[in-house]
Amino acid sequence: MLMPPEYVPVQVQTRADARWNLARRSQRRIADARSTITKLYKVKTRCKCQKGESVLKSLERELEFSNTGREKGFSLIELLIVVAIILIIAAIAIPNLLRARIAANESSAVASIRTINTAMISYNSAYPTVGYSANLTALGGTSCTPPTSTGACLIDTQLASGTKSGYSFNAVGSGGPPAGSYTAVANPLTPNQTGNRSFCSFADAVLRYSTASLTTTTCTSSVSPLQ
Repeated sequence: MLMPPEYVPVQVQTRADARWNLARRSQRRIADARSTITKLYKVKTRCKCQKGESVLKSLERELEFSNTGREKGFSLIELLIVVAIILIIAAIAIPNLLRARIAANESSAVASIRTINTAMISYNSAYPTVGYSANLTALGGTSCTPPTSTGACLIDTQLASGTKSGYSFNAVGSGGPPAGSYTAVANPLTPNQTGNRSFCSFADAVLRYSTASLTTTTCTSSVSPLQ
């Protein structure tokens, strides 16, 4: 039989209120616990992110240091490879360079002998009483106003000194007076390095060459003419 609330015994009502209050407190505690757990999880997640960022920055710094260190030098293998490449290039280029220099020196020597031939003919025409020049010095000269038989200024001072472009030169007049012949020779200063051939000419103005060294007495018509 149900009784109106006003007729419910006080003892029964007090017990129900106590149970209701206990349930409410339990719910509040559960809610507080959930809230606390959520906050702790967020804090933990934030800490993990910050820790991850710090680790990432640390790795970036290490990578940058590694790259910087790598830019400052080469490994032994890389240096050996570079040295090997340089040696191969040198082995190919140096002989070609030497041959090119020899060819250039020989061309210069041929041109100088021709210049001496022309100068000797001009000198003989200018000083018929002297004939051909007695030496290269008389074909050169520094004071050419006016030129004289001892300084005709017909060749440059470098050639008149007897040395030019890896070759030594000599020219002498013979006979007379007046000198009716001459001989001009050119020999490499260092055989097989500054030149491979010697060149000469005399009054017939034919340019000749020999693989052996030539002198003013060995330059004769028996020496092969240069084609």
